[in-house]
Amino acid sequence: MQLTGEGRILSIYIGESDHWHHRPLYQAIVELANKEGLAGATVIRGIEGFGARSRIIKTATILRLSEDLPIIIEIVDKSERIDKFLLLLDDMVNEGLVTIENVQIIKYAHGDSVS
Repeated sequence: MQLTGEGRILSIYIGESDHWHHRPLYQAIVELANKEGLAGATVIRGIEGFGARSRIIKTATILRLSEDLPIIIEIVDKSERIDKFLLLLDDMVNEGLVTIENVQIIKYAHGDSVS
């Protein structure tokens, strides 16, 4: 699949300890994005941060590696596909932050599609 032109990036900011049906929420979101055929998803684990649930800064220092660190899931695709996915995501994210930005997709090509 090749994808270029106008698109959107969906960013979902949650905590590492957030769960959906007894599994990590970030895994459930990525698997749903894959099942729905979105172009791709990336999970980024933060080393420090705070948010709506806690004003206490969570950090990945040696003594606190098991703390609830920030997680960001980024998904890029065409606007209409992101909008459709948002409807499915609404029930899953009870706490956190969800943002959308318009982006210009310069290149997205699977290795098999390159000649």
